[in-house]
Parts: sequence; structure tokens; C-alpha cells
Amino acid sequence: MRTSTNPALTRSPAFVGGAQTHDPLEAAYAGPSATSRDTGRMTVDDVVYRTGVLLATAVVTGGITWALDLGALTFPAAIVGLVLALVIIFKQVMNPAVILAYAAVEGVFLGGISQIFNGLYPGIVVQAVVGTAGVTGVMLGLYKSGRIRVTPRFTKVVTGATIGFFVLIMVNLVAGIFTDGGLGLRQGPLGIAVGLFAIGLASFNLVLDFDLVERGAQQGLPDRYGWFAAFGIMVTLVWLYVEILRLLSILRD
Repeated sequence: MRTSTNPALTRSPAFVGGAQTHDPLEAAYAGPSATSRDTGRMTVDDVVYRTGVLLATAVVTGGITWALDLGALTFPAAIVGLVLALVIIFKQVMNPAVILAYAAVEGVFLGGISQIFNGLYPGIVVQAVVGTAGVTGVMLGLYKSGRIRVTPRFTKVVTGATIGFFVLIMVNLVAGIFTDGGLGLRQGPLGIAVGLFAIGLASFNLVLDFDLVERGAQQGLPDRYGWFAAFGIMVTLVWLYVEILRLLSILRD
């Protein structure tokens, strides 16, 4: 039995049970799969792992924010998180420290906003977390099974709809400064319709994220892009969670 995953050792007869002869092809086939550390290339497994690290970071800082009742940091964290996200996106930042800092700040924002919503609607955070996990699992299953195929037309429609949606939301925020409730996009029946549309849009963006990660791995992108891909998935998951939280609050009202 092998006791090391070091390719230099596992391909040597001295470390694989005392074999007297050595077939390089057989040893390579039987050896461990190459990782990004071995190849210097991004892999799907690495993106999954790094996404988990970012989410765990957000959970920790979010939990601290909730436990210490630091809800006053919610709005500042939202602004800082937005600025960091824009810097990472437009400057194509691959530095793990910067991306982890984004995850930590987003955790403060999510912890604060979750505490506020849970105070108004007890139990809503658990429902939103379960809903986010459920939607993510369903979209991943549909993508992997081929039920949803990422074509150029699909990408164009989802991207255009996403840009249009955020422009509309920004207009609604500006209108809210001058009028009570803005355009009313987050209230009543219209709020439910907008919430469902936003959740659907975020879900389709997840499919785009899955496809980009898979194609990036197939094309052999450098390993540093794994952190950037994980960041992209986290941005979409945060958006999805907040939209589910909003929709549940409207339904509770």
C-alpha cells in the first residue's frame, strides 16, 4: 500500500511494494491524479475547494457579526464589499488575500442583514439558506445533466437581462431617495414578481459560472484563475441568498 502521494515516490519501485521491474506507463496510470500544484493549471476541484473556503470565511465573520450584535456595520460592509468586488472584477485581481478579504467583508454584511431580517421574521434566515442551497443544487444538476446548455444565445440573453436588472434596481434606489418606496419594485405583488425574476436570473448566472469554470479547466487556465472563479461563484451565491431573503420577507408581509 502506498503511504505517499508524492509522484516522485509513488513512481519509484522502492516505494510501491518492492517491485523489481518498473513500467512507466503502468505507474503513471496507477498513480494519483495530477492536481493544480502538479500542473500549474486550474481544476474544477480546486475551484470547488476555494469556493468552500470563501463561504466558510463569510460564515465565520457573519457569525461573529450576529453574535456580537454588530448590525451597525451592515451598510458600511455593503459599501466596502461593493468596492472590493468592482476592483477585483475590473482589475482582474487574482490575489487570494484580496479575495478572502472580500469574503470576510461580505460575511459581515450578510451577518448583519440576516440578523435584521430574522428579528423581523423569525426563522427566515434558515429558510433562505435552505432555499439558496436547494436552488444551487438544482441548477448544478440541470447543468451537469445537459438539461440546460450554455449556448452563445443563452449567455447573451442572461448577461443582457442581468445588466438591465441592475440598472433598474439602481434607478429604484435613486428614486427611493426622493419618494417613499421608490418605484415600488420591492413591495406587494410587483415585489413578488421582481423577486421571482431576480432569483431566476441569479440561478441562470450560476449556470454561466459553472460553465466558465468547466471550460476554463478544459482550456488549461493558470492555477491563479481558480481564486477568481471561486470569487465569481460567491458573488452569485450572495446575490441569490439576498434575493431569496427579500422574497420571503415580502411573502411574510
